[in-house]
Amino acid sequence: MALSLAEFNRMVSEHGPTMYRMAYRMVGDQHEAEDLVQEAFRSAWRSRRLFQPGSGERAWLASILRRRVADHWRRHRPPMVLAGERSIEVGRPAEDPLRDDFTDEMQQALERLPPDLRETLLLVVVAELTHQEAADLLGIPLGTVLSRVSRARRQLREHLQLMAASSREDRQ
Repeated sequence: MALSLAEFNRMVSEHGPTMYRMAYRMVGDQHEAEDLVQEAFRSAWRSRRLFQPGSGERAWLASILRRRVADHWRRHRPPMVLAGERSIEVGRPAEDPLRDDFTDEMQQALERLPPDLRETLLLVVVAELTHQEAADLLGIPLGTVLSRVSRARRQLREHLQLMAASSREDRQ
């Protein structure tokens, strides 16, 4: 049974902010995130006949967004670091639309995570999927999702602690 326009509009209203946060954290650019979410919703509307009621709206939308982000990454490969271990500084919009939700330090810490850990963490924390929904979406065992989320949180914590210690040393 295909989604009606009213049901689809409700899904957009209800899940749009979460999809945007997820896209923004994956690509780090406000405008690209907006475009990716729009593309994901356009794809969802085109494939509305495939939606299975009761199967988890957010998980379905997140899977579509995930494919749009993967397409984006294939088209726009991140710049390679040519020397040293320092990452290349990339300009960001002056105002982070999620400044109350995440800090610049958190975005930097997220960018340091391996892609599989970052993606799994974002699905569980930002997209608010259950661990099982994330496992189904990624096609991996539940234990792998639990392990990835745990490792991602630990690595984020370690990185943020190092950044805080470095900041204290710079002020002294």
